Amino acid sequence: MPPTSRQVPSAKAELTAQVAVLMGSDSDLSTLLPAIEVLEGFQVAVEVRVLSAHRTPLEMVSFARQAKFNGLKVIIAGAGGAAHLPGMVASLTSLPVIGVPVKSKALSGVDSMHSILQMPNGIPVATVAIAGGLNAGLLAAQILAIADPTLSEKITNYRQKLHDEVVEKDSRLMKLGANLYFNQM
Repeated sequence: MPPTSRQVPSAKAELTAQVAVLMGSDSDLSTLLPAIEVLEGFQVAVEVRVLSAHRTPLEMVSFARQAKFNGLKVIIAGAGGAAHLPGMVASLTSLPVIGVPVKSKALSGVDSMHSILQMPNGIPVATVAIAGGLNAGLLAAQILAIADPTLSEKITNYRQKLHDEVVEKDSRLMKLGANLYFNQM
């Protein structure tokens, strides 16, 4: 089970979270877990919360207004359906907010994506793909890495690993041919 709010694996002292990962419902956790995992893999402390723009608006407002004062640097907010959480949080803080549209049963997350994308001028929300938790975590890390050379190096190493994996797959594909490669996938 991943560490809970404001904890990093094997940390001797509790670290102040730099990134908050918010969800309107705990059913959104599966979409946001890749963000949490990649950030923790980079040793970035994460605070994870369930705060609904509709069911717990006062708690959401309090959290968003205090986020910067509590040491947070970036907020990732996932939401489905009407998907108001990212935009409402962004309206209450000057911190960067990354919206993650959660795939819904009714419209497959397209409704959520449009809701998050269509923010009014002056209140931006960076938006990743539907169910794009991993990219939200990577984007949050890149924002933090602007002022953190160690984190920047970790991101560079992560991307080099992705590069090397694709080069290896390409080499294997050329060696085996498409049919044999496909059958071994």
